[in-house]
Amino acid sequence: MTSDAQKLPTGFGRLWTAQTVSSLGDGVMHAALPLLALTLTRDPMALAVVTAAGTLPWLLFGVLGGALVDRWDRRRTMWVADAARAVLLGIPAAAAMLDVLSVPLLAAVAFLLGLGGLFFDTAATAYLPDLLRRDPALLERANSRLRGAQTAMSGFAGPPAGSALLALGRAVPLLTDAVSFMLSALLVRSLPAMPRPVPEVRESLLRQARVGASYVFRDRLLLGLALRPAVGNVAFLAVETVLALFAHDRLGIDTYGFGLLLTAEATGGLLGAGIASYLGRRLGTGTAMTCTAAVEGLAILGLAAAPNPYVAGLALAVCGAGMGATMVLGPSLRQAIVPAHLMGRVASTSRMLAMCAAPFGAFLGGWLATTYDLRTPLFAAAGLLLAMTAVTASMTTNRRIEAALGAASIGGPDHPESEVPVREGAPALL
Repeated sequence: MTSDAQKLPTGFGRLWTAQTVSSLGDGVMHAALPLLALTLTRDPMALAVVTAAGTLPWLLFGVLGGALVDRWDRRRTMWVADAARAVLLGIPAAAAMLDVLSVPLLAAVAFLLGLGGLFFDTAATAYLPDLLRRDPALLERANSRLRGAQTAMSGFAGPPAGSALLALGRAVPLLTDAVSFMLSALLVRSLPAMPRPVPEVRESLLRQARVGASYVFRDRLLLGLALRPAVGNVAFLAVETVLALFAHDRLGIDTYGFGLLLTAEATGGLLGAGIASYLGRRLGTGTAMTCTAAVEGLAILGLAAAPNPYVAGLALAVCGAGMGATMVLGPSLRQAIVPAHLMGRVASTSRMLAMCAAPFGAFLGGWLATTYDLRTPLFAAAGLLLAMTAVTASMTTNRRIEAALGAASIGGPDHPESEVPVREGAPALL
């Protein structure tokens, strides 16, 4: 271990291992769930229902879930959510073995797994800054490792494993994911307990949810951090909707080659996550995030104009690198400047905005491809990303970020007046 790595507490290693194991299970289910649905129906709308069911919890309960996480013990929330998901997966596994598996059951399971993921991810996002004492450098290093492991497991190892396990039996990938959740729950259960940031309050859940949402929308820096993934999801889903068809019709890529194309993007994501901290130190976090956002837009532009599969693969790798770095720098900054008792609500509000944007992006990509041609969604996505870069560049400047970090260190993560309206550009309330 390097001297930098030794600064991370022992508890982080267990959290990292838990999320790595869980990400492997997620990757298995990412491939196995649609394939399972395909064994039951060929109706595209039925398949879409199964896919969409997993995102619905974020759209319906995102902010309320964050408010609940801010009330509950975060470590307990994580391990209970994973244990519940492990038990839940036993139901479709049993149904598969008894040959009574159905599309409605898969959709219900996908919805409940998504609900468990909402609570686990929000609690983990809120727990990590407490574990690392809100140190910005440690948060970047930790998020880089978490993001890298997630990409490796869910992007590389999990999907082919899911396809292979499904060949052994319809229940096998479901039971494998259940085991991964149970192992994750046991590891999280062994993490050090953190004190609740504030005593239990008597305000209504809806009011607490509104406070968390308004905290994001009233602050230019936090709003800029939230707009990046929201607009990015519109652009990336527009591309993803037509990417397989674009690769086949325009680039002449077969099924095997398309898998390699996606691997190129995941490889870039690993690289971006690995160099995120370096970019933040050399350029400043604000400038680095502006550069990575611009790189994503230019890379999609290159993909749209790609004359062959090799250029397309390079473009996707560059785009993946920009995304990987952004997804380390943005959450790390948010965790460093948001008061502990608001962390769950702020994180869930930002995630909900991103999740709400995704269906719109998918619809936009399909409509543009149908109305015009397959390249049009890619050009539109590039334009959206570059416009977002220009708009948010002034919202996430190095100067604004330094001021926010300074205010957070002076006011402390649990400043007693942090429920009052936010002054523009000062996410840690004074």
